[in-house]
Amino acid sequence: MSVHRVTALVLPGQSTFELASAAEVFGLRRPGLPHGYEFAVCTERPGAVPTLAGYDMLVGADLTALDAADTVIVPGRHDPAQSAPPAVNDALQRAHRRGARVVAICSGTFLLAQAGLLSHRRATTHWRLAGELAARFPDVEVEPDTLYIDLGDVATSAGTAAGIDLCLHLARTDHGAAYAAHVARHMVMPPHREGGQLQYSTGAFADHRPAETLAPVLDWATERLHQPLTLDALAARANTSPRTLARRFADQLGVSPGRWLLRQRVAAARALLEETDLPIETVAQRVGLSSATNLRRRFHALVHTTPAAYRRSFGHREQGTDSPIRVSRTSPRGTAP
Repeated sequence: MSVHRVTALVLPGQSTFELASAAEVFGLRRPGLPHGYEFAVCTERPGAVPTLAGYDMLVGADLTALDAADTVIVPGRHDPAQSAPPAVNDALQRAHRRGARVVAICSGTFLLAQAGLLSHRRATTHWRLAGELAARFPDVEVEPDTLYIDLGDVATSAGTAAGIDLCLHLARTDHGAAYAAHVARHMVMPPHREGGQLQYSTGAFADHRPAETLAPVLDWATERLHQPLTLDALAARANTSPRTLARRFADQLGVSPGRWLLRQRVAAARALLEETDLPIETVAQRVGLSSATNLRRRFHALVHTTPAAYRRSFGHREQGTDSPIRVSRTSPRGTAP
C-alpha cells in the first residue's frame, strides 16, 4: 500500500494548535483504518524550537525532509509579518516545483505568499489578518470569508479550527469520504463544516452574525435526502418564510438552501459508492437525485469525476482484501466546495 508522506515545517514562535491539528489528522493511527499517511516535522535549524505555549519543541529533521514530502504543511506562527529565512523560501519553492502539495494553516499563508506560491491566486487566512495579507501581497486574491481554499497544488485555511477543516478535506481528497469521516468521528468533529468566517468575526462583520441556528432544519433535511425537499418545505420546518430561510443560509453557511442540499446529496452518494455495491441508479434514488443521469451530472460538477470512476478509486472492495475502506494508491487533487 502506498502511503502519502506529510511533513510539517515549523519555525520559532510556532503555534502549537495548528501543528497539532495536522498531526491529529495525518499523524495518528486509528483502529479499523488503513494507515494512509506518514507524518514528520522539520525546521531550518534542528534542535529546540520555541512555541507560543511557553515550551520548546525538539525537532530533529532539517529542511531536506521537505524533499521527500508529498504534502508540506506550514502551520501558523505568532508574527506573520516576520520574514522567513531565504533557505525556508527556497525549500518551499523546491518542494512545490517537484510536485508536492503545499498547505498553509492560518497565518502560515503569509509564508506561502512570501515564497511566491500565491501570486495571482486565491488564498485565505484568519479574518483578522486578511487585510494585512492583502496589503503586503497585493497580487494575492485574498478571500476573507472562506474557511479554506484548495487549488490542488496549494491550499490555505482560515484560523485555528479551519485548519482541521482543511486537513479533513485533504484526507477526503486523498483517500475518500469514508476515510475522512472515520478520522472526523475519532476527533468528534463534523467531516465538513459549512459556512465562512463571517459567523465568527467581529468589528466590520458584526452585523452579519447569525441570530438563530439552522442546526434543527439541517438535521431534519439530512435524514430525508431521499425525499423531495423544496425551499418551501425547509422553510415550513424552520417555521419561517422562504426568503428569511434563504437569508439565514447565506449568513450562516454562505450558500443557498438548494446548493447546500445538493452538497449533502452528493456527499451521501460518495459514501454509498465507497461502502456498497448498489447500482448507480439505486444510489441516485437513495440520495434524492432521481436518476443515474442526474447523479452523474451533479456528481461531476462537484467532485470532478464520474460516480463509476470514484467507486473504482475508493470502493470498499480491493483485490485480496476485505478491508471496509480502501486507501487510494494515488492522491487526486480537488477544489474546495
